[in-house]
Amino acid sequence: MSQVWGIHNDTLNTELLEKGFISIGWDAVSDLASYGDDRERIKNAVAHGYPDAKPGAIPVWAGMLRRFAFALQIDDLVVAPNKADSTLNLGRISGDYEYQPSARVHRHRRPVQWLKVGVARSLFSRGALNEIGSALTLFQVNNHPDEFRRFLEAPSDEAFVEQLPPSPSSDEDAEAAIAGEPNAQRIDQHTRDFIANTLLDSLSHEEFELFTADLLRCMGYQARVTQYSADGGVDVLAHKDPLGLEPPLIKVQCKHTSSSQGRPDVQRLSGTLAANEVGLFVTLGNYTREATDLERERQNLRLFTGANITELVLQHYAELPPRWKTLLPLRPMLVVDRDPQDG
Repeated sequence: MSQVWGIHNDTLNTELLEKGFISIGWDAVSDLASYGDDRERIKNAVAHGYPDAKPGAIPVWAGMLRRFAFALQIDDLVVAPNKADSTLNLGRISGDYEYQPSARVHRHRRPVQWLKVGVARSLFSRGALNEIGSALTLFQVNNHPDEFRRFLEAPSDEAFVEQLPPSPSSDEDAEAAIAGEPNAQRIDQHTRDFIANTLLDSLSHEEFELFTADLLRCMGYQARVTQYSADGGVDVLAHKDPLGLEPPLIKVQCKHTSSSQGRPDVQRLSGTLAANEVGLFVTLGNYTREATDLERERQNLRLFTGANITELVLQHYAELPPRWKTLLPLRPMLVVDRDPQDG
């Protein structure tokens, strides 16, 4: 059975998807094929390329380079978190290790066939998200590989979510789910996942509409929720002036789901817009490429993803009404900002 690997790459994002590859850094180390699958030779190359590195970092870096070039096999699956938009990209290794000396950065590369991209993190269990939040650049997914395999095999996001096991119930299971050395990046991502998952799991659709209206008020808008049973696809109306008489009027549609929204879903909101009206579509998931193409075509249309909502919660947390702060208990703190793989 093919293995499942996690890989972090915050240097190259769109280029990975457009050109179909994954990559890692340590560009001071030349073509790994010239060293062969030899741990000591790769360690020596890393030590030579990075003479100022901490001694404990050398074997860690060498191990990841060796795995990238020699352990990853064609048809293995990769899960690549995208920090820029808090989504996941999943693909299949489609070729052998390549060294590209002319590349500006990340010269160590593997061809990948991307299978699903821009996937909402809230589709997955907390344990799976914690595992792919590993502090290492490249790591094998040992605890939840079947969850990612099932996602790729599922006919739809909804079908996949229905197959997920219940959340950990015992103290031991809960502790195991959050095991791993914390650092600033992991804690930040854990907080964002907590917000998204809590909004998805703990609110009804009606409550999500109320939450969206309150979030808009925190941003300086006047907002009111429409009648739930006959809203015509418009869940919230928002405007800047107190009376709501000055354009533009913002019509908001809320989708309390982590499933990707398609172009027809967004078109229904767009079809309600009159002159001097703006549409805002809000979901806890993401959008298909066809839906985002529509957003680019329409100047009066904006699509908010789950990652956008999470970011706004963090920005305006202090202004949120008490009921939402009770649901989402957060507090600012200083945390260790050290990368464990640096030794």
